[in-house]
Amino acid sequence: MLVFSSITFLYYFLPIVVVLYFITPMPNGSPKLRNITLLVASIVFYGWGEPIYLLLMVAEIFILWFFGLKIDKYRGKFKSKLFLILSLVVGLGILGFFKYADFFLYNVNRFTHINIPLLRLALPIGISFYTFQTLSYSIDLYWGKTKVQKNPLDFATYVMLFPQLIAGPIVRYVDVAAKLKTREHTLERFSSGSRRFIVGLAKKVLISNLMGELAQIMYQSQESSMLGAWMYIIAYTLHIYFDFSAYSDMAIGMGRMFGFNFLENFNYPYTAKSITEFWRKWHISLSSWFRDYVYIPLGGNRTSRSRFIFNILFVWFLTGFWHGAGWNFIFWGLYYGMLLLIEKFFLEKLLNKASKWLKHIYVMLIVMVGWVFFDTPNLLMAKNTLAKMFGFGADMIAGEESLYYLRSYLVLFIIAIIGSTPFPKRIAAKFESMKAMVIIEPLYIAALLIISTAFLVDGSFNPFIYFRF
Repeated sequence: MLVFSSITFLYYFLPIVVVLYFITPMPNGSPKLRNITLLVASIVFYGWGEPIYLLLMVAEIFILWFFGLKIDKYRGKFKSKLFLILSLVVGLGILGFFKYADFFLYNVNRFTHINIPLLRLALPIGISFYTFQTLSYSIDLYWGKTKVQKNPLDFATYVMLFPQLIAGPIVRYVDVAAKLKTREHTLERFSSGSRRFIVGLAKKVLISNLMGELAQIMYQSQESSMLGAWMYIIAYTLHIYFDFSAYSDMAIGMGRMFGFNFLENFNYPYTAKSITEFWRKWHISLSSWFRDYVYIPLGGNRTSRSRFIFNILFVWFLTGFWHGAGWNFIFWGLYYGMLLLIEKFFLEKLLNKASKWLKHIYVMLIVMVGWVFFDTPNLLMAKNTLAKMFGFGADMIAGEESLYYLRSYLVLFIIAIIGSTPFPKRIAAKFESMKAMVIIEPLYIAALLIISTAFLVDGSFNPFIYFRF
């Protein structure tokens, strides 16, 4: 698989694509030829890691593009709704078959004591993300919120655009439709995008990877201590944030380099003062997708209390299930659905009166407990980890191994915690007006790239968590 944080991508694939993209002409200012360049690059990018499923993706794209033509052609008639339904069936059907078939077969076998062979299909990379993108196009088209895309190559470029293809953010067609027809390329935009990409790379390589290594070490440790359990979940909490936000930074940065404006996907979620606020700041593109295409069509909060409760729990069931075919993900989603309801009906007034630090501690405790369910493969293992964290399943408060790793990673913990807040951005903003920044900033960005490259050459732990979703 070709990942952003790899030497091959950084020093071979991306530079070649950038050169080919900018030497591709724009007759009459139209980016159509450059769209084709990006499409070819995206096909190579996806085919590099998933050659088997490349044809599946291309077929799905052209089927849904064709259905889009019919949705527009029969607008206002029953056939339009029929082709919308067919779009949903095809998109969700392919996603469901590859992602959830074995989950259902396993549970049927378990509860009926029969032995249906599992399919054991490999999950196409990024299928959860590009499926939601194509469905947002079909639904928005049916609702009249966007115009039909008659050029199949431009539609394929939108879906397969390699900066956001594998792990988002989930880019809606309506947000990039205009850019497929005309977009501006300037040195300032390219420079800004490059900086954003390199900062994201550094977050991934210098913080996320190291936090992920520590989380893995402490999770697999034979030492049964409270400190070890807390180090595991704090490290994982920082790992998943810097991992996913780093990917979003790199995707947004590359999008800017090629003239696109992808929406922000994170807004310092670990500074939230309520769970409701947390989910307005975490994976914004996914939360807004479920809000606009599931929650609001179900009636949202403009309905009876019982229906509102159902809407919340159903949406969060789907949110959990979207992340993975496992009961732990379903539980994780319902866990947040219940917490949001509790906040709405019982805790909202208390939270408004509480100090910001108390609210912050409350949110982080809830979030870290949630990450335990998210990361562990089954609920029993999650229960054991939580028991250790709160002193019920631990043999000691701290052991030699956990103390050793605490000393070794303490500075990185501090850097990561500070880096998950807006504090570094505020400090940087104060120095932006200094004349010396014209020299200092490029040196700083170059240093980040060099150090990140050194870590990539030397290291081995380099997965992206959200690739598996």
